[in-house]
Amino acid sequence: MLTLPDKWIWDFWIATDDDYHVFYLQAPRSLGDPHLRHRSATVGHAVSSDLRDWRVLPDALQQGQPGSWDDIATWTGSIIRRDAVWYLFYTGTSHREDGRIQRIGLATSNDLTTWQRHGAQPLIEADDRWYETGTTHWPEEAWRDPWVFEADGTYHALVTARSNHGPPDGRGVIGHATSDDLLTWDVQPPLSQPGEFGHLEVPQVVDVGGECLLVFSCDHNRISDQRRRRRGEADDAVYTVTTGNPLGPYEIRDAERSLPRGLYSGRLIEQPDHGLVWLAFIDHDPDGTFVGALSDPIPYPWEDT
Repeated sequence: MLTLPDKWIWDFWIATDDDYHVFYLQAPRSLGDPHLRHRSATVGHAVSSDLRDWRVLPDALQQGQPGSWDDIATWTGSIIRRDAVWYLFYTGTSHREDGRIQRIGLATSNDLTTWQRHGAQPLIEADDRWYETGTTHWPEEAWRDPWVFEADGTYHALVTARSNHGPPDGRGVIGHATSDDLLTWDVQPPLSQPGEFGHLEVPQVVDVGGECLLVFSCDHNRISDQRRRRRGEADDAVYTVTTGNPLGPYEIRDAERSLPRGLYSGRLIEQPDHGLVWLAFIDHDPDGTFVGALSDPIPYPWEDT
């Protein structure tokens, strides 16, 4: 697995050329308290030929310059290639709002190693026609973790977001935005209905044998009372739900836990010789101690025994 002696690792995303490039959130273990890591997050980078043995490369992104929209931290994103350019979409927070407003911006690269921010402003922000903005009902304005892909000639971003209606503990939805060129984005209505979770983190959509699988995560204290009463769930978990279309609608009510306890922010990765495998970050060990490392590949599907 990928573990760093001086840094915690958590959310991550993969880009593939001849090897697998993993980009991951990291923060110094010297902080002492893992809860402090979010305000010190930068984006690290490592490469592997097999998703097991990793070589750490120079960091991909640091915090923005003082006064910028991402001057506190750079958070979870995804990468897509267009022509010869790699586009890294990521989340940023700023000191201006004490980190409580989340926005999505862009960095680009020709080689997956040297990255340049695109402009001085974010590209995608929450739209209050459909999404909760401000912090009246939630500690933060959720608009993060973009998963960008192409379908039917259009680029789509799935976003961790919250609906502007519904019970405050269950407003989590899959936000949606579209673009023709990866630079100009139009925010669209959400692709799921609220009710089940406070947020749906680190979304990903994957083709599995002709069906589409939505992957997301939710921590135990963000599961809605409605779902707790119906399902009795009380753990941090990686969830999946099947849909016939990569753009949903996603029936979040039907989502099922899909990885062992202690793993979070799961991603499905295609390996030529093995098919789909899971990677996840190791959140905690059986004693509940935070670990902060990237798992080895886990067979898909994982069977809960």
